Amino acid sequence: MKRNAKEVGLFDAKTHLSQLIARVERGEEITITKRGIAVARLIPPAERRERDPRQAAASLRRLRQGLTLKGGSLRSLIAEGRL
Repeated sequence: MKRNAKEVGLFDAKTHLSQLIARVERGEEITITKRGIAVARLIPPAERRERDPRQAAASLRRLRQGLTLKGGSLRSLIAEGRL
């Protein structure tokens, strides 16, 4: 299977399905062909493709609010080799 191929034959798709799914999770769209004719497409779900970067940043900010560094500051943890 070619790494950057946007089209994949049916046999290769069956053999490497997990790898193809990982690529689709990263946003890639892949066409599956049978004897050179497109028969299916693997695409990310619409809600993942249309996600607004501002919403993702807001989600990260909310996540950070609940996190704390127990045992000192980030610099002290790095100096101690704990991070």
